[in-house]
Amino acid sequence: LAHHQSGHNSGVIHSGIYYTPGSLKARLCVQGAALCYEYCDQKGIPYKQCGKLIVAIEQDEIPRLKALYERGLQNNVRGLKLIGAKEIQAKEPFCRGLMALDSPYTGIVNYKQVAQSYAEDFQEAGGTILTDFEVTDMEMAKESSSESEDGLKYPVVIRNSKGEEIYCRHIVTCAGLYSDRLSEISGCSPEPRIVPFRGDYLVLKPEKCYMVKGNIYPVPNPRFPFLGFHFTPRMDGSVWLGPNAVLAFKREGYKLFDFSTGDFLDAVMYSGLWKLVLRNLSYGLSEIYRACFLSAQVKQLQKFIPEVTVNDVLRGPSGVRAQALDSNGNLVDDFVFDGGSGDIGSRILHVRNAPSPAATSSLAIAKMIADEVKRRFEL
Repeated sequence: LAHHQSGHNSGVIHSGIYYTPGSLKARLCVQGAALCYEYCDQKGIPYKQCGKLIVAIEQDEIPRLKALYERGLQNNVRGLKLIGAKEIQAKEPFCRGLMALDSPYTGIVNYKQVAQSYAEDFQEAGGTILTDFEVTDMEMAKESSSESEDGLKYPVVIRNSKGEEIYCRHIVTCAGLYSDRLSEISGCSPEPRIVPFRGDYLVLKPEKCYMVKGNIYPVPNPRFPFLGFHFTPRMDGSVWLGPNAVLAFKREGYKLFDFSTGDFLDAVMYSGLWKLVLRNLSYGLSEIYRACFLSAQVKQLQKFIPEVTVNDVLRGPSGVRAQALDSNGNLVDDFVFDGGSGDIGSRILHVRNAPSPAATSSLAIAKMIADEVKRRFEL
């Protein structure tokens, strides 16, 4: 459990600053963060409300930072304030910046623990969890006289790669890196397509972790699709730096040389990816360069903490982001629900895109999915 995305994410409990006011992402993140803290308190799961600074290091970033502040206020993010250079250093003694947005309610948690606690709740409520169950087929059960009663009560059959079958009334999928393929199995459209992007982190050497107290983030550049390098403290006391964003050659490929022919061809033969690449060519080439050369990544970090050197960092873990793309090369930034058509379509709900910050928002997303299930299946 939590072996893939939930066990490879940054561990940040986001506060909801970045997202368009009124959007589903904004609402779910703010609700989800509050629910996450409440859940951790109830279950005794440790977390730290270590805060976050979004730091402007150039004069031209200040208007964007102020716009983020206004956006955060509209999203009802608690405790936000703009602070100057002296206050930045009071909070983060090694960080340099002209101005920062201080978000004191941003926190960190180990989402692997959270996911395992969700699993225990599910099992206590009567649910069964099966791992190592690769779904290869979903269809309406073919009734025969011997199973007609079950065929009426549980009319949908799910098969796995070993030929095992499960009969059920309805199916809800939320499959991350495989959400498009699982949807296609039941007859849905191939779009939006999932294109995997690997994010490689560096880690500060243990003796240098004193340089970072809370999360330190750059001001996002609207011209680029990803957030940029940041400093992320972890629950175990380590500090992650990064991530970059490069095309992964395998959907669950966490290492540089992990490769799947099928996954690679699926990505590079998709027109949407090429449109995204051509629009962001210089950014993409810079990311590849930085992925290869440690010194190039450290140069990005030194803009915020000048004292960090190449000797202070090590190559760290990686995660793979399930990025949904449409055929025009646009990053699909909101939730996508799908059922497909025909008899089986009325019995399936595919959550085809649950975008970041999905871990923070998970309890709020769960409520939304449960409401959608009730509505679609008339339960």
